Amino acid sequence: MATTFCALHNTTHSPREQYLNVYEEEFQRTMRVLRAYPPEKGDLRPHPKSKTARELAWMFVFEQGAMEKGLTTGFDFSKPARMPPAPESFDQILAVFETGHKKVAGLISQLRDDEMYSTVQFFTGPGRIGDMSRAQFLWLMLHDQIHHRGQFSIYLRMADGKVPAIYGPSADEPWT
Repeated sequence: MATTFCALHNTTHSPREQYLNVYEEEFQRTMRVLRAYPPEKGDLRPHPKSKTARELAWMFVFEQGAMEKGLTTGFDFSKPARMPPAPESFDQILAVFETGHKKVAGLISQLRDDEMYSTVQFFTGPGRIGDMSRAQFLWLMLHDQIHHRGQFSIYLRMADGKVPAIYGPSADEPWT
């Protein structure tokens, strides 16, 4: 089992524990951004090719479902994935996202460290599906969530919401 020294906490963490720590930190950041969004502006669509704010928020839920599938049954690529329509209520979206987060964290918590290296089939490039380790798959999904959170923070600004500090101060939440 590989372990990583964490100087900040003066402890060692396995790759699974390290992932879970970052997964929780990023989830809290994402929830702060989502909670800051004015729910009455859920139909904001910055460009005709863009999702509405509500649809983009729902993407977080859809990706949680993909993480769960990657950790349990795997994917059936013979059937196209269909994203169900987003609920009308932002509160509903946040509740489902929170429930999905807890479920995925629980699944990861139950893995043995060596199971982080078993494979799952997923997209490995444009039009390609191949094997990747569960760890790689989970990090990919988390990075995609961070990417969508960045998109969502722009929607938040456009909706005249207050953008919270994410990795550092924001114009609306300075660190003083």
